Amino acid sequence: MEMVAYQPELSPELPVVIGNVDYHQYRITLERIDQLLHDSGIERTFIQFYLSEAERLGREQAFSEGKKYRQPGKKATARLEIHASLALRCNIVRSLESKSYREMSQRLADSPLLQRFCRISRMDVIKVPSKSTIERYDKAVPESMVRDIVNQLTMASTLENDCSQSVVGLETPVSLSNFLMDTTCVKANVHFPVDWVLLRDAARTLLKAIQLIRNLGLKNRMSPTADFAKSVNKLCVEMTHSRRRKDGPKLRKKILRLLKKMLKRIDLHARKHQSLLASCWKETELSEKQANQIIARIERICEQLPAAIHQAHERIIGGRRVLNKDKILSLYEQDINVLVRGKAGAEVEFGNTLLLVEQQDGLLVDWDFLMKNRSDSPLVEESLRRFQNAFGFLPNAVVTDRGFDSPGNRDLIDENVEMYNAICPKSPLAFQEKMKDPTFCELQKRRSQNEGRMGIFKNGFLGRPMRSKGFVNRELNITWSVLAHNLWVLARLPWTNENQNRLTQAA
Repeated sequence: MEMVAYQPELSPELPVVIGNVDYHQYRITLERIDQLLHDSGIERTFIQFYLSEAERLGREQAFSEGKKYRQPGKKATARLEIHASLALRCNIVRSLESKSYREMSQRLADSPLLQRFCRISRMDVIKVPSKSTIERYDKAVPESMVRDIVNQLTMASTLENDCSQSVVGLETPVSLSNFLMDTTCVKANVHFPVDWVLLRDAARTLLKAIQLIRNLGLKNRMSPTADFAKSVNKLCVEMTHSRRRKDGPKLRKKILRLLKKMLKRIDLHARKHQSLLASCWKETELSEKQANQIIARIERICEQLPAAIHQAHERIIGGRRVLNKDKILSLYEQDINVLVRGKAGAEVEFGNTLLLVEQQDGLLVDWDFLMKNRSDSPLVEESLRRFQNAFGFLPNAVVTDRGFDSPGNRDLIDENVEMYNAICPKSPLAFQEKMKDPTFCELQKRRSQNEGRMGIFKNGFLGRPMRSKGFVNRELNITWSVLAHNLWVLARLPWTNENQNRLTQAA
């Protein structure tokens, strides 16, 4: 599907605002990001990705329906291009402001500045994308395509024109010589994995699904769902307060036995209502997809419920430890791990490891979201390989903390003569010897800022907590956040006077 030219709509001028320097700084940042999207070519690349993905989905749908795929006309292609540009800009703003889909839709509706940036500002009627549309924009292309766009932006910021200036308008092109690595934990948006809280979550989900089916007129004989919910909550409260009693362990076992009986009754009622919906969904106002969604929701919880009950039995009644690899931490997030990092205020964290690699100016040049727990040392070789595939060369120095040190990594860096090994050694004697090198000391001093960069990225762009569900969606959200973060960093770097004048004239 080839791109076509289209005439953009006329938009009114932004209102004149005085007395708020933060607004003016934010406006300048958005205007610079807008220029970066154009000068680096990533907006055009994303539109091409969006069109190719739309064409692929169209071909798959036509094939499944047994029809012949028909290429969209120029008008339809122009509409897709408008949606692609809007999708890119909405995702960038949503990461910049760390908003949910609903909050992002509201923010677009009341901000002329964001309307202008997202190119939905009109002279007459402004059509703002709904929260569902913004969610579809967020998941419009796979993570690999967004990663390619980030790499293209990074490469464009390093290139120079004939006057030794950056092609994207920076005074000095960014340098990819230093490779500063560190890992952190991205916490999952789940309840703290207490055994009875896990069982309570299962009961609530099943009871809500049962009530939803009963509201459609499909009923099986049972007590009101509110009575079941009240009983489960009461048992969970008693379980919480049992720790303060002298006979606490014995009382906890008694409460858990009652909770297990209650869960088995709820599970039985849920399965009966599930089969009732599966056979009689045509009698309701639901579509087949909606009915299948409710059926799958019940099935997903009922499949995990026996294992969750067994886990609680082993830990509370049996008094036996359950290995971390065998634990159910959440009924809704399968790919999360127990991370014991020993941080202040977070001895144990529940989520996934995130590797972040930044360069001297704070630009994120590589990242990896890990599904399973792994040590830090193997990540160095994988990260260098991704970096070389993306940019065609290796950095001049690798700077990490002592967790990344290993004989394999030392040999890997020594094989590349032009690469400097600034990995902090684990051996105290080797560390004392390294500290005599001023280059090592300077690079390690710069590495101390990695923690601050991670705090900015996690709290300012991912959100607290990150709202995406499922490993694939969380990985995609992280990549969108990396793109927004890098645009924000580049927009704050010194720009040439010529580029600054262009922004002034455009404003």
